[in-house]
Amino acid sequence: MEHYRTRPPHNGTRRTAPAAPLPAQARGERRPPVARRPPPPVVRTLRRLPNPRLTGLGGGLFCMALMFLLGCLDALLFGSSLTAYGVLFVPVSVLTAVWLRRGDLLTAPIIVPIAFATGLVPVADSSGGTSGRLMGLFTALATQAGWLYAGTLAAGLVALVRRIRLVRRRSR
Repeated sequence: MEHYRTRPPHNGTRRTAPAAPLPAQARGERRPPVARRPPPPVVRTLRRLPNPRLTGLGGGLFCMALMFLLGCLDALLFGSSLTAYGVLFVPVSVLTAVWLRRGDLLTAPIIVPIAFATGLVPVADSSGGTSGRLMGLFTALATQAGWLYAGTLAAGLVALVRRIRLVRRRSR
């Protein structure tokens, strides 16, 4: 069976759109130099800090391990001070939200409360065996809800700001 052509042959010639004008630098013209201001000292200090990108699971493990270690340290140094533990929790939650990957930003407000509860295990009052330890853990969670909410809110805000910046950058 014969197949007939549906398009006329182009004999190797193609129509192309007219070429876009070259930028000034490609034509050999020079741009005037832009005066760049040096970054402030705070920005320079922050740029020197490590900038890892953790997955959701890695961020959860990092936050839980760090809060457990800080809970043990708090029990050792401060005699299980719940206020000191809460104060240490807020920067850890912000740091976790800053170090998460862009794709895992929504896990920050979920990871942080779990890590808070994990770190409370060595800090909570533990009299009377397993039931006493659980009762101490629940009491500590109830009395330290302000620190829990503050850290979760801080992590959520950091994640939200990073997400908004990511969406704006993509839309440009």
